Amino acid sequence: MSVIPDNTGDAGSSPAPAQVPATDQTLRILSYLARQRGPVAARTISDSLGIPRSSVYHLLAAMAAHGFVVHLPDDRRWGLGTAAFELAGGYARQQPLARLGRPLVAGLSDRVGESAHLAVMTGRDVLYIVEERAPRRPALVTDVGVRLPAHLTATGRAMLAALPREQVRALYPDAAAFADRTGRGSRRPAELRELLVRTRADGFASEDGEVTLEFRSVAVAVRDHAGWPVAAIALTWPAGSALRKDALVADIRAAADELRRRLYG
Repeated sequence: MSVIPDNTGDAGSSPAPAQVPATDQTLRILSYLARQRGPVAARTISDSLGIPRSSVYHLLAAMAAHGFVVHLPDDRRWGLGTAAFELAGGYARQQPLARLGRPLVAGLSDRVGESAHLAVMTGRDVLYIVEERAPRRPALVTDVGVRLPAHLTATGRAMLAALPREQVRALYPDAAAFADRTGRGSRRPAELRELLVRTRADGFASEDGEVTLEFRSVAVAVRDHAGWPVAAIALTWPAGSALRKDALVADIRAAADELRRRLYG
């Protein structure tokens, strides 16, 4: 497979002329895909950006080899790949998301009296960037820096439900993509699709013992201006508690809406 040549030359030298247009076009394609609500055809990318179709196919193939885009052959469309989500997670860790989200997550935990956390997507995992443990509550597996399979967690399900269906299919193409922790949760693409349909209809995500037995969680996604999920906020509580998940959603949604406002105005 052809790849973009590395013609950087000696340290401190200017990039080779042929490299600059290719780099520029690659970044334009990635930016274009990030603004779309779902995967698009190569012809659409070419027409929208004014890049020759042959160049678009060449660059898409190179990006696919590195995981930045995925090809959906049945639909003849291209979408962002798992490496693009890795970049998004890296940005979230380095930018104000955790700083802005921490007081909101702490306030949510104080009001409800249960542990709360903030997570971002990174590939097929969620990465926890804020955790506030409620007093007299046990430590959870969702500590800062921990990764868990997105399809098992409430935060992951909330974000997956906000993604285009084609994007979810690209992330979970077959049963091999599904990790397991407690013997519960989706194990096949069809099961995950059914779960996400319910999540979209409810407007929030939940899990019951899929991450840790005897614990439940409920989460709401934080979306950007284009509707893409940048994070999710969740509460976790013991299964024996009298709390009901539907009674917690309003508080979590208020925190998610406020974080979106602080991020994007």
